[in-house]
Amino acid sequence: MRFLTLLVALFALAGCQPKEIYVSDGYVRLAAVPGHPAVAYFTLHGGETDATVISVSSDVAIRTQMHESMQAGSVSSMKPLDHLALPAGSKIVFKPGGKHVMLFDVNPVIVPGRRTLPLLFTFADGLRIEYAAQVIAAGDPAP
Repeated sequence: MRFLTLLVALFALAGCQPKEIYVSDGYVRLAAVPGHPAVAYFTLHGGETDATVISVSSDVAIRTQMHESMQAGSVSSMKPLDHLALPAGSKIVFKPGGKHVMLFDVNPVIVPGRRTLPLLFTFADGLRIEYAAQVIAAGDPAP
């Protein structure tokens, strides 16, 4: 009986832990053509309060930019995102054909299967999250 009481107490305490923002399922698809941008995809998981992503950067890319792809009839386009709201408890998926991060002028030492690519997520409140994204070639299937 004591063990059961202790187990219930531990589960109750675990439920009280603050839920933090985190990143999962991240990968970077390198460009098929040298000189073209690579693209990062991942899932952002919201914490206990609303947050705003103001940038996703990398120290192995000269420049990065969040984008969203859109389709209007037979015309597809992209628009840059200067920030992104991450509501509390929500999940935002960056995936092909939707939101993504373009990485311009990636360091050529970054190659598929040998290295991860560091991503730094910066939020309006000053929070920063580092994430090591798997690197894949242009034609490889998503992990």
